[in-house]
Amino acid sequence: MLRARLDTQISNEAIKNGSLQKLVQELTETLKPEAAYFGPSDGGRCCTFVFDMQDSSQMPSIAEPFFSELGAKIEIHPIMNAEDLQKGLGAIQR
Repeated sequence: MLRARLDTQISNEAIKNGSLQKLVQELTETLKPEAAYFGPSDGGRCCTFVFDMQDSSQMPSIAEPFFSELGAKIEIHPIMNAEDLQKGLGAIQR
């Protein structure tokens, strides 16, 4: 899961010039998220993408557009769905 908190001034300009919409579309096409959420967090704009990262080497290419184009602060967290949790718990019990 990726959560990005966008810089307000930079994202204001990105909204005005259309680059925010384009970036979100490109990231959605790249990440193919299971879910994507947009709303306020910590007093600013935030987006959250739940997606399947196949390899940690993908982090720079995923994170860099948020850093360089939106001045965002990001967090990437590994998460599991219910099926993954059952599989993981099954491995512990063996």
